Amino acid sequence: MSFKPLFLSAAIAALCTTQAGAQTGAQTGAATPAPAAKAAAPTATTPAAQGAVTARAVAQHYAVLVHAGYDDALKGAQALQKTITSFIARPSEEGLVAARKAWLDAREVYGQTEAFRFYGGPIDDDNGPEGRINAWPMDESYVDYVVDAPDAGIINNRKVAITRKQLASLNERDGEENIATGWHAIEFLLWGQDLSETGPGNRSFEDFVDGKKPNADRRRQYLKVVTEMLIDDLRFVANAWAPGKQNFRARFERGGMESVRKIFVGVGSLSRGELAGERLEVALASQDQEDEHSCFSDNTHRDAVTNAMGIQNVWLGRYKRADGSIVQGPGLRDMVAARDAALAERTTKQIAASVTAAEAIPAPFDQAIKGERSAPGRALVQKTIDSLTQQSKDLVEAANAVGITKLTLVQPE
Repeated sequence: MSFKPLFLSAAIAALCTTQAGAQTGAQTGAATPAPAAKAAAPTATTPAAQGAVTARAVAQHYAVLVHAGYDDALKGAQALQKTITSFIARPSEEGLVAARKAWLDAREVYGQTEAFRFYGGPIDDDNGPEGRINAWPMDESYVDYVVDAPDAGIINNRKVAITRKQLASLNERDGEENIATGWHAIEFLLWGQDLSETGPGNRSFEDFVDGKKPNADRRRQYLKVVTEMLIDDLRFVANAWAPGKQNFRARFERGGMESVRKIFVGVGSLSRGELAGERLEVALASQDQEDEHSCFSDNTHRDAVTNAMGIQNVWLGRYKRADGSIVQGPGLRDMVAARDAALAERTTKQIAASVTAAEAIPAPFDQAIKGERSAPGRALVQKTIDSLTQQSKDLVEAANAVGITKLTLVQPE
């Protein structure tokens, strides 16, 4: 999605409350939350976690969280690649189901990394790969056939080479919805259009079998290449946050209060402008399936939960890794609590309430957003929006408490 910057003082930001729209998705058969960590799960902490809650300590531990998140996201994509490689080598219904599950599992991790965006970091600076990784909404006919256009898309145009360079150049060419790469291109290839009111898309594995569907060879090649591109881009971001290198992380750790400001910008922008706004309000206003985040797999409801969890991770300085281990250290909450304990506690409770509200959004999301204003599903989506909106105000106030009186936030256009 595209954004416009919004320069807000703490007082003005507290007034930014309402916008119309909504966007999140839901699905039957979507990924379930990761199992709870075992009681004996190891805990990783930074040396700074044992010291004073300084800006440097918070920035250093944030870098640990970010690298752990992107490392897990990369591993999830690599696990997805293994299932896809097996599937395209010998397409079958079982192979397609396995690839779909791997995509859903990987999204559980990646969704939490969205809290690391919106301040010009390695993923979304002018040269960052975010537009190739998670851009949406997607005009699926740009990539492959749809119900009313059997010959549509890059896949069905044999004059277009399916290579990394070509697909990168075609991504978002001539329009933001011309998505050719990333999570949602893979999602569309695995599920196809969602034409069901009760579940996700149901693409047949025979779409990838020669002689069963035109251009099946190109469909297999496309799926292979976009998965490789996703892994390359995630590896790039993870390396930018890797420890012990002269990279973005090294500069960020030395950034002091400017780095803390960026952390607040990331979680504040995701809270209001992106999650409450673009991903929930837009779809709630339009009641259009095309405005939900993961519309092919009906996974949008989990996208909302994992995004909310990502904000909570950063605030608390705590992240449960995919292997069940816990990364724990000084977070924004600790820094704010040293100045205003009551505000820190109130913000902690509000962020937890947003996660709980998101978890209550029913699947499938594209049905939850339909109906009158008072419809149960719509009410639960609106409750999440309201909680996230209040959360964003609390975060602005929290930033003010540690001396940050001006934030560069984003809001929907």
